[in-house]
Amino acid sequence: MSGLSHCFYNLLVWAAQPLLRRKLARRAVAEPGYAVAVPERFGRYTQMAETQSELVWVHAVSLGEARAAGILLKALREALPGVRILLTHGTATGRAEGAKLLQPGDVQVWQPWDTPAAVAAFLRHFRPRIGLLLETEVWPNLVQQSVRAGVPLALVNARLSDKSMRSALRWASLMRPTYAALGAVWAQTKADAQRLRTLGATVQCVTGNLKFDAQPDGQQVAQGQAWRAAQQRPVCLLASSREGEEAMWMQALAALASTPSPQDLAGTQWLIVPRHPQRVDEVEHLLVSAGWTVSRRSSWGDAGPPVPVDGQVWLGDSLGEMVLYYSLSDVALLGGSFEKLGGQNLIEAAACGCPVVMGPHTFNFLEVAEQAAAAGAAQRVPDMLSGVQAALALVADTTAQRSMSAAALAFSQTHKGAARRVAGLVKDLLQEAKVRAQGRAPAR
Repeated sequence: MSGLSHCFYNLLVWAAQPLLRRKLARRAVAEPGYAVAVPERFGRYTQMAETQSELVWVHAVSLGEARAAGILLKALREALPGVRILLTHGTATGRAEGAKLLQPGDVQVWQPWDTPAAVAAFLRHFRPRIGLLLETEVWPNLVQQSVRAGVPLALVNARLSDKSMRSALRWASLMRPTYAALGAVWAQTKADAQRLRTLGATVQCVTGNLKFDAQPDGQQVAQGQAWRAAQQRPVCLLASSREGEEAMWMQALAALASTPSPQDLAGTQWLIVPRHPQRVDEVEHLLVSAGWTVSRRSSWGDAGPPVPVDGQVWLGDSLGEMVLYYSLSDVALLGGSFEKLGGQNLIEAAACGCPVVMGPHTFNFLEVAEQAAAAGAAQRVPDMLSGVQAALALVADTTAQRSMSAAALAFSQTHKGAARRVAGLVKDLLQEAKVRAQGRAPAR
C-alpha cells in the first residue's frame, strides 16, 4: 500500500471525526437510532471482551445488506450449529434490521470509523475468528488492521458497479493494495468478478446473489394479495422512490392528462413508498401542495387501504413492509432508476411476482436488471413519462400483466442457491483460519 496515499487517507479520516459526530447528531433528530451508542463508532465498547473470542464477524452496513445478512445467517446457523455472530452496521436502519437477527450469544455494535486506532480497538476487543464484509464494504484500515491482527476477511455477495470501480481507480495507490489484501472475494456475477479483479482483488468464485434466497413474508404476501383482490382499480406502485422522482411522476401524469387521448389515469390507484422513511412527510407535503389527497399506510390498520377515489395517493410510511406493498400492486416503477442514482434492487419485487418497469439508471444492480429484462420480469424505459405509460398499459392488459408476473416468479426461483454455497465457503474459511491459528500457537 502506498505509504504517502495511506498517510493522506489517515489524515482525512482522523480530521473528519468531529464532522462525523455533528452529522450523527443532525441525523438523530429524524432517526433517533443514530444517537445510540455513538462511542462504539470510535472504538469504545461496553460489552465484555473476554467472552467474544469465538465470534464470526458479519458487517452489513445498511438496510439492504442487513437483509442479505439475514439470509446468510440462516444458512450459517444450519451449517455451523452454535455459531456466534458479531454484527456491525453503519446506518440506523441497518442496525434496526440487524437487531431482528440476533440470538443469545450474538453481539451487535456499530462499524468502527476507519481510523487505525478505532479499527485496532475493535479487533482487540472482540477478537473475531473471521470477518465477512457484505457486498461493497471495503475500507483501507479495516482491511489493513485485520490482516495485522490475523483476522481473515472475505468480501461476500460482492458487487462493484462501473461507476464505483472508476471512483476507486482514482485512488488506485490506496485501493488496489486494499482489495489485494482481502483473504477471499466471492462475487455475485462474472461482471462483478471482472471489475473486482481490475481493482486487484483475488476472486475465488462467483456465488450468485444472496438476496434471491430471501423468502417473502407469507403473512405480508397473503395480506397484500387479499387487499389487491378487493380493489376495484389496478394498483401501480412507485417503489423505493428517491428525491426528485415523486415530482417527475407528477409531471408525467400531468403531461398524460393533457394529451388528446389520455390513458385511463382515473382508473388506476397509485401507491408511493419512499426509499428513506425520513422523507415521508416531505413527500406528503409535495403531494398535498400539488392538489392530491393522501392516505398513509399507518392509518389503514388491518382493514386495508380506503376505497380509491380520484385525486388520492396512497403513501407507504411503514418500515419492513415492502413485501406487502409489492403484493398489493399490479406493477412497480423502480425507484432510484429514473434519477441518476443507480436504481434499487428488484429481486424482492420479483419474488412477490410484481412486474417491474425500470428507468435508464440501474448501474448499482446492472446485471440483475438486465437478467430480469431478458427473463420478461422487467422492462426498461428511457424516462418517467415512458415508465408511467408502460405501467398504465400493463395494468390495462391483464393477460400481459399475468404473464409478466409469472415470469417474475420464475426468474426469482431460477437464481436461488447462493446462501448454501456461501455458507459452505465460510465453513471452509473458518477451518483454514483454525489451522493457521494452530500453526502460530507456541508449542507446549
